[in-house]
Amino acid sequence: MSSDELKRAAAQAALSYVSEGMKIGIGTGSTAEAFIHLLAERVGDGFHVTGIPTSERSARLCIELGVPLSSLDESPSLDLAIDGADEIDASLNLIKGGGGALLREKIVAHASSRFIVIADESKLVPALGSFPLPIEVNPFGLEATRGAAQRAYDSLGYSGELRLRVRDGQPYETDGGHFILDASFGHISDPKALSDALHLIPGVVEHGLFIGMTTVAIVAGADGVRTLVAAGA
Repeated sequence: MSSDELKRAAAQAALSYVSEGMKIGIGTGSTAEAFIHLLAERVGDGFHVTGIPTSERSARLCIELGVPLSSLDESPSLDLAIDGADEIDASLNLIKGGGGALLREKIVAHASSRFIVIADESKLVPALGSFPLPIEVNPFGLEATRGAAQRAYDSLGYSGELRLRVRDGQPYETDGGHFILDASFGHISDPKALSDALHLIPGVVEHGLFIGMTTVAIVAGADGVRTLVAAGA
């Protein structure tokens, strides 16, 4: 199966968790877009749901395909959120944010009773960190924030580089008007300690470590679709 086919298979399996009338958070990225297309097909058949998108990109696709939308202010408590991931470890901790929507993704996931991750099996890793960790930062004081983040990494024994994400020669700007630093440090031995250290930096708005948030991971591979359930879920 191709990568697109695997994403669609995981998205198809996630639909079984969506019930009539639910308010659901809708993620960002190629796997989430596969889910949006499948959800739109069910909506077209008369299925009623309300989506809360995590990005302007996902919102546009939902509108184009006819998925009814609301905002998190109008619907602050969600039944479910479904999104992709850049990496998934054995404890279902994640790295997210490759698509640039990590802040809104984390807010929506936190507002949801259940957070389901859909992915192909290439996203499963023994430890987080091969994918660069996105850190969303305020543009004001960018270099001061970069320096503080670098010192936080150094204090935890990591070595590597923090790169400003750039698109078309300009700093990449999130939907919230922030910049992203991508941190390439390889193996993250203690995600919780790194999360805590980054949250202490005033210029850091949010980071792409999703720790203890995932309820279920639906992973598609050559041997079929697997469902991984978080401990205690």
